[in-house]
Amino acid sequence: MDDAAERHDDALGPVDVAVIAYPAGAPMTGEAVPLLLDLVERGIVRVLDVLFVRKEADGTFAGFDATDLTEEGVGDFVAFEGASSGLLGDDDARQVADAIEPGSAAVAIAYENRWAAPFVAAVRRNGGIPVAFERIPVQDLLDALDAAESATI
Repeated sequence: MDDAAERHDDALGPVDVAVIAYPAGAPMTGEAVPLLLDLVERGIVRVLDVLFVRKEADGTFAGFDATDLTEEGVGDFVAFEGASSGLLGDDDARQVADAIEPGSAAVAIAYENRWAAPFVAAVRRNGGIPVAFERIPVQDLLDALDAAESATI
C-alpha cells in the first residue's frame, strides 16, 4: 500500500461507480442532479470523478472528463465541473460505450460513500479488515422480495 493510501484508508468509505445512459431523445428533465448534489452537500457521498461518453451512430465514441463543461453540452451535470480524480479513464469510456446504443450518451460517476467512512474506520481500529463491498442489483432484490412474498401466501 502506498503512503497516500495508508494515510487515508481509515477515513475513506467504499467507492461506487454509477453509469447512467441517455438514449437519443431522452427528455433529460434535470431532476436527478439536484438530488445527487443534496447527497453531496449533506456529506453522504463525495463525487470523485465524472466521465461523459458519447457514442455516435457509426459506433465510434468519445469520452471526456468534467473540465470545460457547458450547460448546453451536459445540462445540469455542469455542477460537477472539475470532478476528475483520475479514477475513470479511457478503459472506462470504452466499457461505457460498449454498454450503450449508438446515438446515445452516458455519464459515469465515481463516488465515495462518505456515510460508511466512520464505520470502516471503527472496524479498522478494532482489528477488522474490510474485505469487500458488493452491490446487489435492484432487480435481484425485487425478485427476492417477490419470491419471499409468494412463499408466504
